[in-house]
Amino acid sequence: MLSLLKKLTAGTPAPVQPETPPATPAADKVDPYMLGLHDAMLSGWFNQQTGELFSGFPVTPEDTLLDVGCGDGGNVHFCGMRGAKIIIADIDAAKVEATRQRLGDTPARDVECHVTDCNPLPIADETATRVVSTEVIEHVDDPAQFLAELVRVGKPGALYLLSVPHPSSEDLQKDIAAAEYFQKPNHIRIISEEQFKAMVSDAGLEVISHSQYGFYWSMWMLLFWEAKVDFSNPDHPLLNHWADTWQAILASPRGTQIKQALDAVVAKSQVIIARKP
Repeated sequence: MLSLLKKLTAGTPAPVQPETPPATPAADKVDPYMLGLHDAMLSGWFNQQTGELFSGFPVTPEDTLLDVGCGDGGNVHFCGMRGAKIIIADIDAAKVEATRQRLGDTPARDVECHVTDCNPLPIADETATRVVSTEVIEHVDDPAQFLAELVRVGKPGALYLLSVPHPSSEDLQKDIAAAEYFQKPNHIRIISEEQFKAMVSDAGLEVISHSQYGFYWSMWMLLFWEAKVDFSNPDHPLLNHWADTWQAILASPRGTQIKQALDAVVAKSQVIIARKP
């Protein structure tokens, strides 16, 4: 059989190999954090045109803005660029120093820094015209005491921007997240929409608006736990494909409408704008 095959193929010209097509340039990898920033801006954050840190929360050069739990300083950097006086407070000295340095390239009227557990805040009564505290209340032992301090340091008429994780996202993470995610010093409580509004109202503030956003981050976090990568370098096919998909959704003709529909179902955060009487 082998000899017959050789005879049949003797003198048969070798098959022509197809030319290798030129390599397609690799698409730029989607940065999940920059995509998250874009998604947040679509939800009302960081509006350069109106000067609003979040919809309904304008910041002007005349304002004295206090950020309690400043984190990486993204919120106060925006406000510093508006020329406001900035006061930052956080329990983490390294974050306070990093944020202080980050504010160095802004036209902020002044920058005041405090390393504190906020019990109490080392700030005089009726100091701030704008008070910000995002994703902090779920960490603290006594939310009522914490909010009382925020109210104490605000001037009459001061606006408050407060956020906590939305229960829809927290419930989604419960059986998937690492155990420490729901242990001190991380999230020690899940706060319902009704509880959040009651906390703010009971502290003596008038709730102006209550909204939610962040389906993108809810799904990203869910996949993050499964990917088991480091948060500082979250490179994994699950996360990369999700970022690609979300970017394609936002770029589609009804992308914003789809985002709003999904944000209404599973949101990473809920946001309250309130006023001190």
